[in-house]
Amino acid sequence: MDRILAAAKAIALARRNHAPLAALEVPPADEAEGYQVQRALHDLLLPHAGPLVGYKIGCTSQVMQDYIGIPHPCGGGVFQKGVHDSGVQLAAADYVRVGVECEIAVRLKRNLAAGEAPFTAEWVGEAVEAYHPAIEIVDDRYVKWETMGAPTLIADDFFAAGCVLGEIVPRSSVPDLKAIKGRAIVNGEEVSHGTGADVLGHPHNALAWLANHLAAEGKGLHAGELVLTGSLVKTLWLKAGDKVRMELDGLGTVEAEFT
Repeated sequence: MDRILAAAKAIALARRNHAPLAALEVPPADEAEGYQVQRALHDLLLPHAGPLVGYKIGCTSQVMQDYIGIPHPCGGGVFQKGVHDSGVQLAAADYVRVGVECEIAVRLKRNLAAGEAPFTAEWVGEAVEAYHPAIEIVDDRYVKWETMGAPTLIADDFFAAGCVLGEIVPRSSVPDLKAIKGRAIVNGEEVSHGTGADVLGHPHNALAWLANHLAAEGKGLHAGELVLTGSLVKTLWLKAGDKVRMELDGLGTVEAEFT
């Protein structure tokens, strides 16, 4: 357990100092150990980042799996102080290398307890209260992320650095999630687009993956929690002064500026 805590402390220190993380002295041996380090990291981050309010799911689309080089989804935590409302201005200097992704976020209306597993997309869909158009904020906080390996990236919440949420949309008002088109607009120019179907065929498939992943660890999802289901587009890396707008048909828009 000491090596788990040592890895978590090294990651937490780098995150608090906005310092690029080099390879860990003793990296997690596999993805399961990576999630052990992640849980220890969350305990260390709570005083700095506020309580855990939900999760992000990475590598849910083919474009992101190809980009990161990991052929399956990965999960990470979302903390209260990292959640912002549309229109927020954030300092690019608060990140090592800030990026954004276009996402469909879900808000749960009831618990998904570990004992209810295995979960299907239909089951978890019934547990959703509402949706948000969302910008996931990611941070390339590594000397060279391509050399870190999946276990270490998982340990460090898989690039998670927060999110920006647009207006909440009740489930009854949402169109077919598979057909939703998302457009990523940077400084007034559309730079990428994708659809809800790009997220594991349907965003609820990603939510089911997360619920089953947590259940395997004896954990559940809880009413009120937020889940970022995965990017419709390849990560967009930004520079200071960039303005970002995500448009998701039927869900609305969400905006942020990185000063």
